[in-house]
Amino acid sequence: MAEEKDIREQAEEAVEETAEPTPEEKLSEELNDAKDKLLRVMAEYDNFRKRSQKEKEQLYGDCKASTTAEFLSVYDNFQRAMLTETADYDAFKKGVEMIFTQFGETLKKLGVEAFGEKGDEFDPNIHNAVMHDEDDSLPENSVAEVFSQGYKLGERVIRPAVVKVVN
Repeated sequence: MAEEKDIREQAEEAVEETAEPTPEEKLSEELNDAKDKLLRVMAEYDNFRKRSQKEKEQLYGDCKASTTAEFLSVYDNFQRAMLTETADYDAFKKGVEMIFTQFGETLKKLGVEAFGEKGDEFDPNIHNAVMHDEDDSLPENSVAEVFSQGYKLGERVIRPAVVKVVN
């Protein structure tokens, strides 16, 4: 009898395994699959976000390092000039002018462009007017005097030119 009971239980289990799942079971399985996929996508996105942030920080550091490296030779020349003792003012001036030229070439190599000249048309997007003047020799709304040049990197203004404007 016990053997017959075991056979009956096995038959019932086999019927249960081959039986079609109910609609609730199908929905539950689909919901679990969708939850699993959503968790995977969320984990992948979180990893992508962290990786992107790390790459951005590394790129920023690399840019700073390469830009700084461009200016080190200029700094070295200034240091040499300061350590050189000379009574010849003209020779010292010539050395400083050479360093100034080297500095300008370094800026140009990095894509930095100076702007702001006397007579330019005043543009509030790139000029900072700190004074106004009346001058008939210059056209109206033009730069009469430049106190400090402005600088651009491509189309981006790094520093606006500080100017006096003619009304």
